Amino acid sequence: MQVEEIITDLVTKIMEGQTSGDDLPIRLWYNLRNNQEIAAIQDYANMVSIGRLGLNDHGPVHMKTVCCNALKMLSILHTAGIQTSLEKENIGTFADSVTAVMLASLLHDSGMTIGRKGHELYSGIISYSIIEKVLSQLLPENSNILRRTIIRSIAMEGIIGHMATHPIHSIEAGIILISDGCDMTKGRARIPLEIPSKPTEGDIHKYSANSIEKVKIEQGDDRPLKIEIHMKAEVGFFQVEEVLIPKIQSSPAKNLLELYAGVDGEDMKRYI
Repeated sequence: MQVEEIITDLVTKIMEGQTSGDDLPIRLWYNLRNNQEIAAIQDYANMVSIGRLGLNDHGPVHMKTVCCNALKMLSILHTAGIQTSLEKENIGTFADSVTAVMLASLLHDSGMTIGRKGHELYSGIISYSIIEKVLSQLLPENSNILRRTIIRSIAMEGIIGHMATHPIHSIEAGIILISDGCDMTKGRARIPLEIPSKPTEGDIHKYSANSIEKVKIEQGDDRPLKIEIHMKAEVGFFQVEEVLIPKIQSSPAKNLLELYAGVDGEDMKRYI
């Protein structure tokens, strides 16, 4: 199944069973998947990342994969009775949280069209007007000004906070941070900027990421969420420890999940 089909299925199930009939998330998804400006940004982000900078996937597949991860996490948390920040603070609905997370995940690397350093801030600059335009189309009434403002603000927090370089405070933004870190399968995880680009260090990141076979997101045993990282070689532990765990530790959602990692055929190691 293609990643767009997975997102459609996830959003449809969330809308039918968890948003009390509010169809904003599914209307948003059909708007975003057909948005030519967003598609162009995602494509060019990959041209810069891969073609110009020699990095890995920061384009449409990556951003949609992050969206899939985030939707899975939100749905599992909702089923477990865990409220998002908007719900807990009585300033928004679960549908609003889903909408904000989708916007953030599908635009969070738009700043890669400019470059790697500070791209999370550039992503915020690029995304602001797009988010405002899309929400104004979907929620045009003046009575929705506050709702649009809140959704946009949560989305911006998720975008600017996805590198763990800026503090974030909402569950929604925390989900984006973790979902981004979970896209590490077969070398798609990003090499952290603070790691010097010496050949030996670059190599260990490359081989570590390439050893990740599968990332599973499902209901947890003693916490609501469980993330399992399956790898074909022990070098994959480096990717888990240097990329994913720092993001989890910076996330407001860190206490809601369990993290396991292991080489296929061996016992899984629990980290969190």
